[in-house]
Amino acid sequence: MSDLTATERERILAKSALFNPPDATLPDGRRDLVGLSREELAAEMAAIGEKPFRAKQLWHWIYHQGETDFAKMTSIAGPMRAKLAERFVVERPGIATVQTSQDETRKFLFRFRDGQQVETVYIPDRHEDRGAVCISTQVGCTLSCRFCHTGTQKLVRNLGAAEIVGQFMAARDSYGEWPSPKDDKPRLLSTIVVMGMGEPLYNYEATAKALRIIMDHEGIGLSRRRITLSTSGVVPMMDRCGEELGVNLAVSLHAVTNELRDEIVPLNRKYPIEALIEACRRYPGASNARRITFEYVMLRGVNDSEAEARELVRLIRGIPAKVNLIPFNPWPGSPYETSTLPAMTRFADILNDAGYASPIRRPRGRDILAACGQLKTESERRRVSAAP
Repeated sequence: MSDLTATERERILAKSALFNPPDATLPDGRRDLVGLSREELAAEMAAIGEKPFRAKQLWHWIYHQGETDFAKMTSIAGPMRAKLAERFVVERPGIATVQTSQDETRKFLFRFRDGQQVETVYIPDRHEDRGAVCISTQVGCTLSCRFCHTGTQKLVRNLGAAEIVGQFMAARDSYGEWPSPKDDKPRLLSTIVVMGMGEPLYNYEATAKALRIIMDHEGIGLSRRRITLSTSGVVPMMDRCGEELGVNLAVSLHAVTNELRDEIVPLNRKYPIEALIEACRRYPGASNARRITFEYVMLRGVNDSEAEARELVRLIRGIPAKVNLIPFNPWPGSPYETSTLPAMTRFADILNDAGYASPIRRPRGRDILAACGQLKTESERRRVSAAP
């Protein structure tokens, strides 16, 4: 890693800290145990005179059983349960609203203790008895991608690890999947895509902490192969993500020239396509079995020509990859139109003929504004002048 890259990482992390969430302590002084690492949980137990095994018990109840009530943690003695309840809580984000689409996509509007809100979406797979939970990492977004509704909401703050992992836990509550689905049915919530509101690599520390909790084999136990993190191209943090987390990577590309990407994905002005593609080539673990996903929103007459499809093939040549072609999902006031089906089909054929699987994604949850690029809440922007 070059000194320049290290310096840029530190700059990103320092600016990210300006948007950190409020403290996890409740007004009554109790501490929320969700979102603590194993080491932090052990330290909390030590502080009240308890041995490390107590942290292991709690970890099992919180993340494997999904229990929120200390009184029901029956492997812990009654007096200890009362002691824990006096000092701690096990919380979920509050649910403001839940909407279910005609196609069974479900959108949750979660409200946190400070009143800020994010949207989280469960997307069922019609061909299998499972689906993906699309989780958010920030309230609002700092990137302002022109085709994205979320990008019209300015960044308010980062989510904490508890707020990130809590979205998945609350979704499990909704579907009754603690500790396993009822009646031995296949688990519906089998995959996580970090593709909701915000840029996860601009909130890396909290996102990484939450994903480590989710991947812990004695807790939620979701394999890293079932987690995909999507970035718009925060190049200095991509290497670290691959090295430390090893989750699947999705890259929001959407254009094949710097001129167009500068316009529709303004982050490109800082990290241009050439640097982004090189970071993809370096991404640890990328292989034919674990391909990088390039996300490409199809905008009519903007980025959907056959020439651009051929240039995309040239750009990603040699990278184990697939390309998700995403029909643009309109939102109120959006400046673009969805590409025609013939244009998308021609684009996909060129990519497929070059050896890159390029499905045209079927829009899900459009009727409740839950589709890709449609998430937005009414949270107000915090008064901070700097942004990552």
